[in-house]
Order: sequence, then C-alpha cells, then structure tokens
Amino acid sequence: MPSSLLHNSAIRQYGSGRPLVVLAMGGNALMRPEDDGTAAQQYKRATEVAKVLHGLCRRGYRVMLVHGNGPQVGQELIRSEEASTKVPLATLDACVASTQGTMGFQLELALYNQSHTLRVATILTLVEVHAQDPGFGRPTKPIGPFFSEHRARELQRRNKWQMIEDAGRGYRKVVASPRPVDVVNLGAIDAAISRMDVVIAGGGGGVPVVRDANGRLSGVEAVIDKDLTSALLAQLLGAQMMVVLTAVDHVSLDFGTPTERKVAEMSLTEARKHLADGQFPPGSMGPKIAAAVEFAGATGRPAAIGAVQHIAKILAGTSGTRVVPD
Repeated sequence: MPSSLLHNSAIRQYGSGRPLVVLAMGGNALMRPEDDGTAAQQYKRATEVAKVLHGLCRRGYRVMLVHGNGPQVGQELIRSEEASTKVPLATLDACVASTQGTMGFQLELALYNQSHTLRVATILTLVEVHAQDPGFGRPTKPIGPFFSEHRARELQRRNKWQMIEDAGRGYRKVVASPRPVDVVNLGAIDAAISRMDVVIAGGGGGVPVVRDANGRLSGVEAVIDKDLTSALLAQLLGAQMMVVLTAVDHVSLDFGTPTERKVAEMSLTEARKHLADGQFPPGSMGPKIAAAVEFAGATGRPAAIGAVQHIAKILAGTSGTRVVPD
C-alpha cells in the first residue's frame, strides 16, 4: 500500500456530497490514427470529451480524468529527433510532463467553452516507481518514431538507447513500463478535487520518478500504464468508481472467435482467472482488466470498462462490463 494512501474506510464525498468518479481515457481520444494531429484537430476532439465530462458534472459527479498520451508523446519525440542537430534530445520524462500541459490546456479550453461555470484544473503529476522494478531490466514498451537500422545503431551507441525492430516498419526505442507505487503530489490533487468540478491528473500515467536512499527524486525514462495509475489514484482518493474508457462497448471472452461472447459483469475471481488464462492480451484489454481488478480488490467497490459515449449508462450499471468484489 502506498505510503501516502489517504485513510478512508468509506467513499469520500466532495463538495455538497458529490461522489468522485475516475475516468481513464486513451490519448487517441484526442488524436486518432486518421487525424492530422494539428492543435485545431485535437481541440475538436477535446470538445467531444468535454461534452461527456460536463454531462457527468450535471448529473452530480466530480470527475477526475486520467488521459493517455501515446500519440502526443510520439509527436514530441519526432520534433526532438528532427531538431537534434540544433538542440539536445528531449528526455521521455520531460515529454510526458510537456504533454500533460498541452493536453490539459486543450481539455480545459474545451471544458470552459462548454460551460463557463465549470471549475477545472490540470495538475502536473509525478508518479513514483521503484528503481528496482523488474521492468527496467527488460524494457519492452516501444515509443516514438521509426528509424532506419543505421540511425538506430547510431542512437543506440550515442544515447545508450535500447532499440528493437518493430513489425518490419523500422527500429524504435524501447523503455521500461514499471508499476506505479505512489503519487508524489497527491496532496495537491486532493486539494484540487475538493474545490473543482473536473481535475485532469496523471496524464500519460504520470511523469515517472524514482527515489534514492536519501529520499531525493529524479525523473526516469519510462512509460507508466495510465490505467494502472488511474486505479492507484482512484484508490488513494476514495473514488466511488473507476471507469476505463475504450473504443468498444464491453469486454468479450474468446474475442475474435466463433465463441466470442459479451460479459456484463465479472467477479474478481473470474477476472483474475481470465487474465491468467490469456483471455485479455497485454497489448490491448489486459492492462484495463488488471487496473479494474486492482481497484475493485483494494476498495471493495466496482470498476467498469466501456465506451465513452455510454458513460452515463456505465455508471448506472446498464452498459459496459463491471468488475465487482466477490
């Protein structure tokens, strides 16, 4: 259990008894593969998200949004690589921090323009990971642009990067994906939630930091899974529910096979068994189910997975897939 865990045996109630829901949203919600990636295009996508969040606020919820940033960090790394003959390469932790700001900016604009009375805050979020996390010994997360073999070898030699060939499309940098263990500035997030309608925090899974023997923090090149960070924040802040937003309406078993079937609800025991049986691949539904299991197991409250357009029904228990305590 993280050292900063707030002691809350019941659901915390913020601002006139309004419950808190934590939403985990992928970075492609603001930049889809078919998009041009401009600021104007991302703002257009942010307005779609803002309508959903505003709707939740009108229904009496306080909302914490934890967004992914894969496409946006990819852009940052491409910019850095293209300018590398003129300025030093940006580190990954700095790119995560940067995208927390730029994506928060777009979302805040969209929310304020949706309703001038909404109170919104974006919190630069530092998330601690263990320096001894086994992920650092086996980096597996590809990030950033594709490089030719010659350029990849040069970057590997000059910057000590680890590079892999990725599906015949070129070479990419790989980094660790350690588990989040604590949120360094949890107090600031908690204070913001007590006053705001929407808080945007933990962007990109948080800026990864490690702590040395003297308690000093330093950034580290890694990618923290945003769903696991969402589960951690939801636990620490006593959220009523955590919802992982996806492109599909529900979780399915035997996905893509003739026996595929929709799942409306899973117990913790069932969800853990399905994970162990390989029903949910690590690169797609696996982390979402793992995060839902973490939250439900730690809090005794339900987690859900479903499509953003059905968020009201998900919270009401009539859409999506719920993971519930045994």
